[in-house]
Amino acid sequence: MRKLIFLVTIFSVALGNSQAFTGTNDNKLQLGTNLQDNATGINISFDYGLGENISVGVSSSYALGLANDISASFGDRFDAKVRFNANLGNVINVDDNFDVYPGLNLSLKNFGGHLGARYFFSDGFGVYTEFNVPLAKYNTDILDAGEKLHNQFTVNLGACFNL
Repeated sequence: MRKLIFLVTIFSVALGNSQAFTGTNDNKLQLGTNLQDNATGINISFDYGLGENISVGVSSSYALGLANDISASFGDRFDAKVRFNANLGNVINVDDNFDVYPGLNLSLKNFGGHLGARYFFSDGFGVYTEFNVPLAKYNTDILDAGEKLHNQFTVNLGACFNL
């Protein structure tokens, strides 16, 4: 129950304080923390605007703190993704600095979806939160450490920069 309250609080804060996507060639760099059941880690993502409401990008995460019963190599801890976003900030028109972006991602570990929100305090700096869920898991026959780390619901939160 505490985790649910924590997630709702983080999402509420992010929706109240997030970023805008302004269109073609708009580049966003996000650096943050990755939170999940079996680990915590770091996350970095880069989005490149293709049109007014579409962006593509790459994302990577690395699990640092593991649960007690998990032993993982570098390959099990690391994941890289390509991603596609539909940037809805100017469609829902809450604030010029606010963006909500649902999207899909294809990673080394799974195929999934994400829902994120960004708010920019200035032209170059803001905060973000992102919720990720796997839609199709790879290698579900054998649950090794990589499967335990990457085939689950995750939350990313941190700072974002408009390049």
